[in-house]
Amino acid sequence: LRAVLCATALIGCGTRQDSTVPRSGLTTRWAGDVTSERVHPEYPRPQMVRSEWQNLNGEWDYAIRSRDESFPAEFDGKILVPFPVESQLSGVARSVTPDQRLWYRRSFEIENLPDGHRWLLHFGAVDWHASVHVNGDLVGEHRGGYDSFSFDITDALRPVGEQQLVVGVWDPTDQGDQPRGKQVLEPRGIWYTAVTGMVPASHITSFRIVPNVDAGTVSLHVNTTTPGVGVRVQASALEGDREVARGTGSTAEPVTLHISDTHLWSPDDPFLYGLAIRLETGDSVQSYFGMRKISVARAPDGHQRIFLNNEPLFQFGPLDQGWWPDGLYTAPTDEALQSDVAATKRMGFNMARKHVKVEPERWYYHCDRLGLLVWQDMPSGDNEGNEARQQYANELGRVVEALYNHPSIVMWVPFNEGWGQHETEHYVTWLEQHDPSRLVNNASGWTDRQVGAVLDIHRYPGPGMPPLEGQRAAVLGEFGGLGLPLDDHTWVDSDNWGYRSYATREELGQAYADLLYQLRPLVGEGLAAAVYTQTTDVEIEVNGLLTYDRAVEKLPPEVIALNALLYGVPPRLRTVVPTAHADGRTWRFTNEEPVGDWRSPDYDDSAWQEGVGGFGTEGTPGARIGTLWDSEQIWLRQTFRLETLRFDNLHLRIHHDEDADVYLNGENIGSFPGHSVDYTLIPLSDETIGRLRIGTNTMAIHVLQTAGGQYIDAGLVEIIGL
Repeated sequence: LRAVLCATALIGCGTRQDSTVPRSGLTTRWAGDVTSERVHPEYPRPQMVRSEWQNLNGEWDYAIRSRDESFPAEFDGKILVPFPVESQLSGVARSVTPDQRLWYRRSFEIENLPDGHRWLLHFGAVDWHASVHVNGDLVGEHRGGYDSFSFDITDALRPVGEQQLVVGVWDPTDQGDQPRGKQVLEPRGIWYTAVTGMVPASHITSFRIVPNVDAGTVSLHVNTTTPGVGVRVQASALEGDREVARGTGSTAEPVTLHISDTHLWSPDDPFLYGLAIRLETGDSVQSYFGMRKISVARAPDGHQRIFLNNEPLFQFGPLDQGWWPDGLYTAPTDEALQSDVAATKRMGFNMARKHVKVEPERWYYHCDRLGLLVWQDMPSGDNEGNEARQQYANELGRVVEALYNHPSIVMWVPFNEGWGQHETEHYVTWLEQHDPSRLVNNASGWTDRQVGAVLDIHRYPGPGMPPLEGQRAAVLGEFGGLGLPLDDHTWVDSDNWGYRSYATREELGQAYADLLYQLRPLVGEGLAAAVYTQTTDVEIEVNGLLTYDRAVEKLPPEVIALNALLYGVPPRLRTVVPTAHADGRTWRFTNEEPVGDWRSPDYDDSAWQEGVGGFGTEGTPGARIGTLWDSEQIWLRQTFRLETLRFDNLHLRIHHDEDADVYLNGENIGSFPGHSVDYTLIPLSDETIGRLRIGTNTMAIHVLQTAGGQYIDAGLVEIIGL
């Protein structure tokens, strides 16, 4: 529960069948700053600030009862809001099953209201179904775990003295089909522990800020408690204390401010204008905005790229889950919340993908002021049946509306890897029309429906890139996942998990550097963005750039410094021997073990079959099938001609699944065990290049298939500017 009175609280309600949640005791350095008297005291809505407010975070009574039971006669103890009941920082660390309801209670006092004023009770989020009672009266109910909401509680208040607030919460977690992110009854693998001011009578309820970089204007759409009635409004844009633009008008139409010498917002220069909005009724709020434009367009190199403020910008950042060992879904303090953003910037990233979670508004505020681009996921549910799909639509709309004014958010991601995916084209169209100021990624990974601004794939460990298109930009929505468990910084002592795991920081650093070495040429080929998994370890996952307690940055500084190379002029690839990236190339092949030295340039392969690369089976990640190969082994040969032996960074480009041996003019130039998930670039030594000759050359390959998918394709490329 995240609640303020003006009033904001996060109630998290969860799962698991035992009554006590086992804990490792792992905490962050901010846990010691949390006391019952000081719990997230910061103003919770930096985009809509009022001077009169009361924070309801802190110590509440709690009770866990049967879902069907009414108000509890007695409460079980104290809980620290806004921390989920399962978390250490809540002071409870108990589970709530889907057949139970969690009750919260606290009292508060308010001053006498001036005539014509109202009290609003604001909730930052309640997971999942909330019923809110003030002095015994039901003032409202809400379904949805990720969007903020509010109730006018004025008529339920006593004239003077103590007021009582009771909130009942029910959450089916993964027994329901509502949007829920990664919370499950039985945590495992990538699935985590379940978590469960005064205003005038006519006042501002919300507003939209729409910057137009090309026109040098910002438009305001102000909504009030009297919709359909035009109320006079005045707005001012501020640069520090200096007013730089003013506009007046009515709430019945947009108010436009013209800003000369526009100071644009970007990760390198996250400049924010102040904003003051005042109604003729006397209500006023303080806010801010950034002047930025996001788009997809054709870059000078001919590729579709993501543009920021009319300039191409490669976007690179981590998958950000936003989980905490001590607070689970809730950061211990605001300092802790902003520390993840600051660390992401410090490590040289310009973007983060907020993964199937919606954060408190202050996280986006820190992204706005520190300059971090955000791809915002919608939390996923099963979305089976009309009721579940309607709930998804409702929550998506409310989340978009709540976060609309944050300049850091540049992309909406309605679906991840097909989880609960439905009516994709409808949601993409709705998002594009409802918010034309941002891009839409129809689905991150695996289930593209050929709509939206980008084509997104996942490759672990990768990297890789999707095929280039004429309109959409090619992005790598997830890759990496390199794991390193560090003693005294893990959620559990054993059975930790990463996509690939390493024993030391040095080994991890070398593997990360190798990933970037493979990634940079893909940028040159047209890749527009990449998302590395992930910001921090989460529960048993140990593939974070930071440990779960945020105490250790795992990568050595000299390796992290390599991130900066991705933002420079990308290297250019020149094909020497084509792979299936181009039109493919005809190979001679056989599935029967050949007699004689089949690797030799002089070998007679005329009896072998002919086929176009690559060779393999459909469905193998990263494969571009030209010829079906589904036997246990395959032997391939091809000849190619060279007119020069002068090369700039000559590389073997190979995608193998599984064990491959490659020969050049009869000599082995590499053995590649296991499998790759996409094409990999292998630098060739001077000795290997020395085996090439002017005129005809021969490449020969043997591949052994062991399990799963299968594929082989290879060629030679120069990487110019690496």
